[in-house]
Amino acid sequence: MSTTPSAAAPRRLPPAGVLRLGRPSEIWFKPALSVVASTAPPNLTLLALGRLDLAMYTMAGSLCALYTHNRPYAARARALLWVVLGMLGGLGAALVAASVTGSAVVLVTVGALLAAAQKVLCDATRVGPPGNVVLTFVTSASLFAPQTLAQVPGHLALAAATGAWAWLVCMAPGLLRPHGPERRATAAALKAAAACAATAGTETDRARAAGYAAVQTAWQSLLSTKAPSRTRRALARLVVRAEVALAAPAEADAGRLRAWADELRGTGPVPRAGLPPAAAEELLGPAVARPLWSRLGPLTPLAARTALGCALAGYASLALGIGRPYWALVTAASLYQANLTLTWGRAVQRVVGNVAGVLVFLAVVPLAHLGPAALVLCCLAFGFGAEVLISRNYWLGSVCVTPMALLITEFAGYQAPGELMKERVVDTVVGALVGFAAAVVVTDRRAGDRVERALAAADRAREEAARLPAGPDPDPAALESARRALAAALADLRAAADAAAGEWWQRALPHERVVLTEQSGHRTLAATARRQGLLPQRSAGTETEDVRA
Repeated sequence: MSTTPSAAAPRRLPPAGVLRLGRPSEIWFKPALSVVASTAPPNLTLLALGRLDLAMYTMAGSLCALYTHNRPYAARARALLWVVLGMLGGLGAALVAASVTGSAVVLVTVGALLAAAQKVLCDATRVGPPGNVVLTFVTSASLFAPQTLAQVPGHLALAAATGAWAWLVCMAPGLLRPHGPERRATAAALKAAAACAATAGTETDRARAAGYAAVQTAWQSLLSTKAPSRTRRALARLVVRAEVALAAPAEADAGRLRAWADELRGTGPVPRAGLPPAAAEELLGPAVARPLWSRLGPLTPLAARTALGCALAGYASLALGIGRPYWALVTAASLYQANLTLTWGRAVQRVVGNVAGVLVFLAVVPLAHLGPAALVLCCLAFGFGAEVLISRNYWLGSVCVTPMALLITEFAGYQAPGELMKERVVDTVVGALVGFAAAVVVTDRRAGDRVERALAAADRAREEAARLPAGPDPDPAALESARRALAAALADLRAAADAAAGEWWQRALPHERVVLTEQSGHRTLAATARRQGLLPQRSAGTETEDVRA
């Protein structure tokens, strides 16, 4: 573990590093297969009926199948229902606006406000990928679809029907593997802990931060449903083992942690991770959820960036005479990440991916123009490919998303390929430039305040965790609760510090305090785990020193 506080990281805008490919998601096939299963039946039905012009409305519901694949099935059922309702709400607002006004400026303004609301709600509820982008794509495109008020109920009914089908598609795997998401989250925590243990003494800080993030994700998965079960309790014991390994990586067995993670594949029995009886109690206590309104406040700068950037991108597209300003609007909406540095990276990825996607469209358009059936099949293939590739890097997924979006415009009738390609490239560049400029102008000066609050919360959690073990007979449940609270506070501190480090135009951040707080917190976690019997005891003097550090 590093003992010297690190200096503030320089703020750079790397032109090429953001294009580096990562490892594919372990469940890349789930959203890929789900989007095909949810879109194919409606689209093929419309093809048989000769009404592909209605595909935009059925796809609004079908695309909901992209969400919530990492959530346990009980929590997924609730979250996906809200996704479908959110999609219908945005679609309904867009269709009504398209029905009552033909002013492109007004429609762009409505689209920008909807995009900001969708961005904030998706981030506040932590709905996960693909976040607000799919919602904004559907609502923005609907704003510029010819519409009358009398048609709105029927079009919403189509979206609702396919949304219900998407819900069934996403819930179906639970019949075969009811604890699959929890098992994957626990395995990820064990692997992250093993990686930290394997690097003990070198680069431990970075590996430990990633490990605590994975552990917190595993706890959120296990605590997202109220009903306890033998499987979930067994998984909770493994998460405790991962958490303890992160507290004392030098004493952890990386090979054993990896073996446990490997055993969680499939539907076999959960490996046994014995814990002392006292430490095994109350592992699945109630989750403490922050109210939604408390998570909305810090997202105000992000909402302002999204609204301003999307509106200006749409207006710029209109000024250039582009017939589809919603492409520029969606490009801007897709950029905004946790800080400005990440937003820059997404802008580069979006432009590179879209330009490459336009070239792919040029290559496949002769095949797609063989007939409506070929058009539908090409769209299904690109939808599958997008979900296969996007987990490796956003730009690589965009290579498939772009031709799919261009082909969808032809469901209502033939479009000149050259004109489509030109408009897509221009709107992408305009949306990226204007959207990023808006992010530079609208600064997040509260990022430093969030770091200060996270530091204070981590200090309080560390003091509480240090106080309990020092007593003569600490309550086992209180010890477990204090240790878990401190681990969560350290994970929140690291997330706040990383987000603030990528933000511009703000006061100097307390990097030294962050590192020192993390180090003392990790020592306290290790001491608390020893007091619980999760680690071998040290001498009394050393243990007291660790607890009070």
